[in-house]
Amino acid sequence: MPRYLKDRYIDMDFLMRDFQQFWRENSAIWEERFDYKEAAPHLILMAFLQRVVNGGGRIIRDMGAGTGRLDLCLVYERQKYPIELKLWRGEKSLEKGIRQTLGYMDVYGVTEGWLALFNRTPGLSWEEKIYMNRQTVDGKTVTVVGL
Repeated sequence: MPRYLKDRYIDMDFLMRDFQQFWRENSAIWEERFDYKEAAPHLILMAFLQRVVNGGGRIIRDMGAGTGRLDLCLVYERQKYPIELKLWRGEKSLEKGIRQTLGYMDVYGVTEGWLALFNRTPGLSWEEKIYMNRQTVDGKTVTVVGL
């Protein structure tokens, strides 16, 4: 059984921590190649997740979800794992990202979602950028993944 699977469910914490380390080690190389700065995080995360779905799932990219847009939705064994991606532009990025993620979770009838928050503030250390915390709102959990 692949190391990211637990009882036929994806261990998203494990997977996102793995991506945090990958991003930390490789982001500088990839960010230089993209003029549109939101493209690098989106495409790199999608490529990283592709290894998960090769064994029986799929990634849905930029699908409409209610009134907003969902950046990525990982689908595996009929389970949906919505992932919103945001570039850090202050606290409003976090607040808006959480609201959007909660909305997508409502549309798909799931109680967990993930917000990947990419912080490109100059001079900020990786220890400050890399974190994972959960916020629970009305019984739904959004895991904020700092990158």
